[in-house]
Amino acid sequence: MKRKGKSKIKKRKIKFKQVTFKLSERQHKSISNYCKARKTTLNKLLKKSIERYMNGYEVQVPKQFYASERQLELFSEEKENLSSEA
Repeated sequence: MKRKGKSKIKKRKIKFKQVTFKLSERQHKSISNYCKARKTTLNKLLKKSIERYMNGYEVQVPKQFYASERQLELFSEEKENLSSEA
């Protein structure tokens, strides 16, 4: 006999993306030793470290975090100003 009323809600399938990067042997050994000392896994350590950047920006990044077109020129302008004042 089928139940009437509420139907079963389908769970949304979560998609995962893979990210890879390379570490030197020394860096890998260092991070592995740190994980052993803190009794955590490498994956948990990395996710916790970048959690700030993973959450809150899925829709849009606030304008204050974008690099402006003139950002690299700021330092050259300061040097020009200092040399013109002398």
